Amino acid sequence: MKLTLKASLALAFGLTAGLANAATELVIATVNNGHMIEMQKLTKHFEQANPDIKVKWVTLEEGVLRQRVTTDIATKGGQFDIMTIGMYEAPIWGKKGWLQELKTDAAYDADDLLPAIRSGLSVDGKLFAAPFYGESSMLMYRKDLADKAGVKVADKPTWTDIKDLAAKIHDPKNGVYGICLRGKPGWGDNMAFLSTLVNTFGGQWFDMSWKPQLESKPWKDAINFYVDLLKNYGPPGSSANSFNEILALTNAGKCGMWIDATIAASFVSDPKQSKVADQMAFAQAPTMNTPKGANWLWSWNLAIPAGSKKVDAAQKFITWATSKDYIQLVAKTNGWANVPTGTRKSTYASPEFQKAARFAAAEKAAIDSANPTDSTLPKSPYIGVQFAAIPEFQAIGIAVGQQMSAALAGKTSVDAALKTSQQAAEREMKKAGYYK
Repeated sequence: MKLTLKASLALAFGLTAGLANAATELVIATVNNGHMIEMQKLTKHFEQANPDIKVKWVTLEEGVLRQRVTTDIATKGGQFDIMTIGMYEAPIWGKKGWLQELKTDAAYDADDLLPAIRSGLSVDGKLFAAPFYGESSMLMYRKDLADKAGVKVADKPTWTDIKDLAAKIHDPKNGVYGICLRGKPGWGDNMAFLSTLVNTFGGQWFDMSWKPQLESKPWKDAINFYVDLLKNYGPPGSSANSFNEILALTNAGKCGMWIDATIAASFVSDPKQSKVADQMAFAQAPTMNTPKGANWLWSWNLAIPAGSKKVDAAQKFITWATSKDYIQLVAKTNGWANVPTGTRKSTYASPEFQKAARFAAAEKAAIDSANPTDSTLPKSPYIGVQFAAIPEFQAIGIAVGQQMSAALAGKTSVDAALKTSQQAAEREMKKAGYYK
C-alpha cells in the first residue's frame, strides 16, 4: 500500500513537473511607455486564464526596440515570439513575408478596429499586426495661459496662430515656455513631427520620380520656422527633447503648448500625473499652406514573426491584449481615462470613455482625418504621413533627424543641414536603385 501511494505521488509529481515544463514561454519585445508597462502588470490575468502559457517581457527604449526587432526579424534570429512594431514596419514586413497573418474570430470583431488604423496594418486585405493603441497628433495647450493672454484658440489653428500665442505666453523667468516640440534625432522622433510640419508647408519627402526634396522651398521654410520658434519660445536644450522629456515638462506646467501624439492627452489631463491637468485643452494640429498631412498616423502593434514556433500561443496573447475585453479590464482597473485609445470604434462610442476623456472627440477627429495615401500637396509616390513606407526610409530618416537636431542646437545652419540631408537621401535612393 505504501509503495502504491509513493508510486502514485511520484507519478503525480512527475506529471505536474511535466506540465510545468511543458508551459509555453512567450518572449515579447515591447516599448517602455505607460500603456505597455500597464499591459505587463495586467498580464497575470492572461496567465491565470491560460496556465499553459508564461509571458516574459523584454522592455526597451523606442530606438533600441526598433533596432533589436529589425535585426532579429531580418536575420531570422528567433529571439522574440511577439514583437511590438509600428505602422511603418507592419506593411513592409507583411509584404516581405516576415510576419504571420493574424487570424481573428468573430468575438475579436476586427470590423470594430478604426478603418485608418486597420488599413495601415494590412496588406491586400490581410491583417499582419494588431493595434494595441493608435494615435494621431494634435495641439495640447494651457487654456489658462491662453485666456490670460486674451487668445481664443481655434479648433483648427494655423502655425501663424501658434507662433503668435507662443510669443504671448512665453515666460521663462517664471519657468513657462511658449511651446515645446520634439528635437531629439530619430526617424520616428523629431522627424515624425517635422514631416507633418513640412507636409503642411506644402512639402514632401520624394517627388514622383523618387527624388528627395530636402532642399525645396517648403522644407527650407518649415525648418527655419521650427528652429526660430523653439529658439525664441522653447525650453533650453530642445534638441535633446523627445516625447517623455516634453511630457514631464508639460505635466510640471512648464509648456504652454505642445504638438505631439494624441496618446499624451490621457497623461496630461490626469490629475495624478499633471499639475495642470484641469487647465489642459485640445485642438487639431496646426496647418500652414495646406491641411494635408498636418497630423500623423501611428499605432504600436503586436505582431508574430513568420518563423515563430509558438504561433497559437502568440495569437492567443495578441487577441487578448488588443481585445474589447482588455480595454474593459483597464477601465475597471485604472479608470476609463487610462484605457489605450485610437484602436476601436466601441471605445469612442462608450459614454463612460467620453465622460472620462475630455480629449476623445479631438483625438478621434485627428485619427479619422489622417490619410496615409494622400498626405502631401504635390502628388507623392509613397504611402505614409510622417514617414515614407519604404525600407530605405529608416536610414534616411535617421540621417536627416541628426542634421535637423544639429540645426536646432545651433551646430550648423538650416541650409547646410538640409544640403547634407539631401546628399544622404540621394545616396540611399540611388544605392537602392530608385533612380540613377
